[in-house]
Amino acid sequence: MQVPDIIIAIDGYSSTGKSSFAKIVANEFGFLYLDSGALYRGVTLFAIEKRLINEDCTIDIPALTGALEELDLHFGKGGTYIGDRCIENEIRSLEVAGKVSPIAAVPQVRNYVDRKLREFGRNKRVVMDGRDIGTTVFPEAELKLFMTADPMIRAQRRLAEMNAKGDHADLQEVLKNLQERDYIDSHREVSPLTKADDALVLDNSNMTIDDQMEWLKEVIQKRFNC
Repeated sequence: MQVPDIIIAIDGYSSTGKSSFAKIVANEFGFLYLDSGALYRGVTLFAIEKRLINEDCTIDIPALTGALEELDLHFGKGGTYIGDRCIENEIRSLEVAGKVSPIAAVPQVRNYVDRKLREFGRNKRVVMDGRDIGTTVFPEAELKLFMTADPMIRAQRRLAEMNAKGDHADLQEVLKNLQERDYIDSHREVSPLTKADDALVLDNSNMTIDDQMEWLKEVIQKRFNC
């Protein structure tokens, strides 16, 4: 399939498989994959290590804002980096997951991440996933998707992912964390998680990756006559 030079924006709830799906889409169509969530997680790890966020998620926003000016957060071979240090495994921890939504709600953090994402998207042919890609980062994206799934299914997927990495947790704990993130993401003042008016909903509760790719290809064929 010869896909035109477009931006594909994938938004939706956590643990719906946005990142995995976006990577497969990018590989299938020869697009560049950008994981906005990894950048927010990277800022969160940075804030934790610099003691700019405490256990009850109180954030020292002035200090964090100043520190962002010198934060070299970027994508590289093997994932996400701070400087020359690969942080891909560290940003997937439960501690980071539990603090990423408050950090992502900080306007200065969102501006920082959005600026980096737009730099990558200038030449199009990119796939990005996150929570406000189609509404805030790239509202002009030619194709917008909004991914969702049953909360329990999402929690089971997240738990399986953590177990595979050797991080063990309780299913109910993971479900609670997802529900808290959903609420924070949907109710934050700046760029809340919401479906763009022109986004297509993809509920993958009972879909395999192959099912999702078949669905997407049909959408692209109809929309772009390719």
